[in-house]
Amino acid sequence: MNLLWDTQPRTMMQITKELFEETGWSKHTVITYLKRMEKKKIIHYEQGEKAKLYYTDISREEAIVEEKSNFLHKVFRGNAGLMIETMLEQEGFSDEEIDRLIDLLEKRKGD
Repeated sequence: MNLLWDTQPRTMMQITKELFEETGWSKHTVITYLKRMEKKKIIHYEQGEKAKLYYTDISREEAIVEEKSNFLHKVFRGNAGLMIETMLEQEGFSDEEIDRLIDLLEKRKGD
């Protein structure tokens, strides 16, 4: 998805070439993922002159919101406080990141 969000449209071969450099995935693996994403209606293609041209159907922001929600429910049973607590205990947050989090929580508390 990141490849398509960065530049679209892309052909399957363009996607394969770039992903092979990063992951070692074969053309068949890429085709499988593209088909799965088409079924989920998060990408589509248009027939170009020589190849299919792939486009995203959702924005990066929409995907982040959806994935965050899925992750929160699968891993933390919907408990955002537990997720934040776990992250604070396990991750090395900088003072700047902690200040930002405090600001966000204070703004949210008033809502």
